[in-house]
Amino acid sequence: MSDRDNEQTIRDAYAAFQRGDVEGVLDKLTDDVEWSLPGPSEIPYTGIRHGKSGAAEFFRILSESDEVQVMDPQTYVSSGNIVVVLGRYEARVKATGRIAQTDWVHVFTFRDGKVAAWREYFDTAGYAKAYRAAQPVA
Repeated sequence: MSDRDNEQTIRDAYAAFQRGDVEGVLDKLTDDVEWSLPGPSEIPYTGIRHGKSGAAEFFRILSESDEVQVMDPQTYVSSGNIVVVLGRYEARVKATGRIAQTDWVHVFTFRDGKVAAWREYFDTAGYAKAYRAAQPVA
């Protein structure tokens, strides 16, 4: 597939996510996709998951944990089997009620027209603060 085709696949996946259509996102993935979000344990959906079931688990935990306010993919860079997207995310953390905000980078690797790997980079330390319970005032 061309760079343009790969980029359009990612644009379609983001549109599906924003509609709440997780199946539409999963349809863009290979059966053995590696879904990777490194970060601290305070953020419950971090870690490496495998296969469509692992990606589905990520989206389930994300929806249980965050109330998405902003999911804004802004810049797309495509080269061969790689699409890199820069964007902004903001959510209310359901457990604490705090707002978490971060810029992010998503790296998608394609194989045979589908996403074979996804990795996100963002300010995990700053984002994790929104997951921590309020500290008592001394």
